Amino acid sequence: MSAASSEIPLPSPYVRGPLWFTLQMILQNFFCFWLGYRATGYHALEKESGALILANHQSFLDPLLVGLPLHRPIGFLARETLFKVPVVGFILRKTHVMAINQEAPSSTSLRETVRALQHGFLVGIFPEGTRTYDGNLSAFKPGFAAVIRRAKRPIYPVGIAGAYQALPIKSWFIKPTRVRVVFGKPITVEELEPFTQRGQDAALVALVRERITACCEAAEGWRKTGQPPKSLP
Repeated sequence: MSAASSEIPLPSPYVRGPLWFTLQMILQNFFCFWLGYRATGYHALEKESGALILANHQSFLDPLLVGLPLHRPIGFLARETLFKVPVVGFILRKTHVMAINQEAPSSTSLRETVRALQHGFLVGIFPEGTRTYDGNLSAFKPGFAAVIRRAKRPIYPVGIAGAYQALPIKSWFIKPTRVRVVFGKPITVEELEPFTQRGQDAALVALVRERITACCEAAEGWRKTGQPPKSLP
């Protein structure tokens, strides 16, 4: 039997599983009340046939905050050690989360990520690799460049503001504050093409960082003023 034929068939990239649907309904009410949660720019993703969502990483809440407004699932990448935690591991497996070894990312993880994208899934990655320690955007790890080169799918930059204030590192209680999420305009496959050639990883990382930074600034401005951005970054 070939490797391709032995792969587990992927579910529909447009249908939320019952567990995520239930959690989403509960969390939407809680986050809107406790965090004043609002998001903008996400409607274009509802019918997108496979796209990479790249966002800044402020807290453990981030995957929930990014996926909350969508009526379809996002397959996030998470460190494999989380899958060993009771209850948490069960939830991750049932909500399209994919395991990755951050110390030694394997070709298997890369292949499964690309397969999900080409199947039509939205896949979420935090280029910083870990949560920020001070609320600012940290250095990006270039690993996502390999996914972009192989998958040939658009990128949607996302900026999250307020999650660090709500749940910073070493905090276990969600503080009431205002949280905003801005989904920026996509970076198309055509725009990405010049950056997918060998030796262009640094330029690609710089491009993505620039676009995520713009989304973060728009989200932070919205959080502070209460006025949503007039246009998407």
